[in-house]
Amino acid sequence: MHRLWKYRYLTLMLLPTTIVIILHSYLPMFGVFIAFKNINYIDGIWRSPWVGLDNFDFLFSSGSLVRITRNTILYSLVFMVVNLVASVAFAVGVNELRKRWLARGYQSLIILPHFLSMVVVSYLVYAFLHPEHGFVNATVLRWLGEDAIYWYTEKGYWPYILVLVNAWKGVGIGAVIYIAAIAGIDPEYYEAAVIDGASKWKQTIHITLPSIQAIIIIMTILSMGSIFNADFGLFYQVPQDSGALYPVTDVVDTYVYRSLMKMNDIGMSSAAALVQSVVGFIMVILTNWTVRRINPEQALF
Repeated sequence: MHRLWKYRYLTLMLLPTTIVIILHSYLPMFGVFIAFKNINYIDGIWRSPWVGLDNFDFLFSSGSLVRITRNTILYSLVFMVVNLVASVAFAVGVNELRKRWLARGYQSLIILPHFLSMVVVSYLVYAFLHPEHGFVNATVLRWLGEDAIYWYTEKGYWPYILVLVNAWKGVGIGAVIYIAAIAGIDPEYYEAAVIDGASKWKQTIHITLPSIQAIIIIMTILSMGSIFNADFGLFYQVPQDSGALYPVTDVVDTYVYRSLMKMNDIGMSSAAALVQSVVGFIMVILTNWTVRRINPEQALF
C-alpha cells in the first residue's frame, strides 16, 4: 500500500489505459460461453440450451478445413516475413535521410495506407485490375502489346496481389515503430564505425540491426498471435468475393462469414472465433518459449 501511495501519480496516469483494456479486452471474455450454446432469440443468451462441443463440428468437420487452414497460416507467415523485412528496410532508409523534413514526409506517406478502410483499398485495387478500364489492362498491357487479363477469374495471380496489397497497407506502421527504435541508438556507435572505415552497409549489419533486435523479436512474437486470424477485408473485399478465386483467397474468416450468413448461428461463429483465439494464444506461448530457450533476455515474458 505504501508503494501504491508513493507512485500514486504514475498509477493515475495508468488508470485510463487499464480501464480501456478491461472494457475492450477482458469484459467481452464472459461471452466465451456462447460458443457452447445453441443461441436462439426466444430464450435469450442466458437460457439458451448448452450443446457442448457441437458448435465446433461446424469448423472441424468442414470439407474445406484443409484449404482454409492452409491459406490462413501460409498467408499469415508470408505477410509476417515480407512486412518485417520491408518495414526494417524502410526504417533504415528513412533514418539515413539527412534532411528531417524529407524524412517526416516519407514517414507520413508510408503510414497513410494503414488508416485507409479496406473498402477504399478494394476500390483502388479494382481501379487497377478492372477487366476493361483498369490501369493494368487498359494502359500497361496494351502498351506492351499483351492481351487483357481477367484478374478476378485468374487465381494464379492473387497470392502475389494479396501479399503486395497487405505490404502496401501494413508496412508503414511497422516502419514507424522501427524508426523510433533506431532513433534511440547512441550516435557514438556510428561515429566510431565511421572512424574505423565501416561502410553504411556494415553499419546497418553490425550496429543498427543488432540494436533493434529486441524490438524485432517482440513484434514477431506478437504477430504469431494472429497467425490463425486473417484480415477479413483483404480476403473478402479486395478479391470482390469472386467464387473463382476461393482456392487461393478463402481463409477461416471468409469461410465462417459466408457459412454463417446462410445459417445465422451465433454459437458457431463464437466457436470459430474461440478456436482462432486459442490457437493464437498457443502460438505466442510457443514462440516466446522458443526465444527464451535461445536467448532468455530477448523473451517477451
